[in-house]
Amino acid sequence: MSILLNILWLIFGGFVSATGWFIASLIMLVTIIGIPWARATFNIGLLALWPFGSRIVSREKISGEDIGTGPLGFLGNVIWFIIAGWWLFLYHLGWALLMAITIIGIPFAVQYWKLALISLFPIGKAVSLKK
Repeated sequence: MSILLNILWLIFGGFVSATGWFIASLIMLVTIIGIPWARATFNIGLLALWPFGSRIVSREKISGEDIGTGPLGFLGNVIWFIIAGWWLFLYHLGWALLMAITIIGIPFAVQYWKLALISLFPIGKAVSLKK
């Protein structure tokens, strides 16, 4: 079922959204100063590409503590929240509320909610497939 929902997601805007996140990741990578946020935007792009059957986990649970899960990751998340996180959260929350109006849209609303949550504080997070 999640494959069918992911295909519908891709057709009705998921591919465009993920492409936007991947382009943002490349731009941040080129700027050098944006490298810490490049990985975060890439992770959001992965979630936007294939949200059904995916979950957000702390990278600390996957690979142990690293620079993104410690104090520098916290600082990066604070900077992200001030510059982009809050309005990206509101954008995805708005879409989640619009999708939740109909019964058919509820599964998509749940995925937009996941995107809203990771948009708030993405550094130190990873996207993995549910097992």
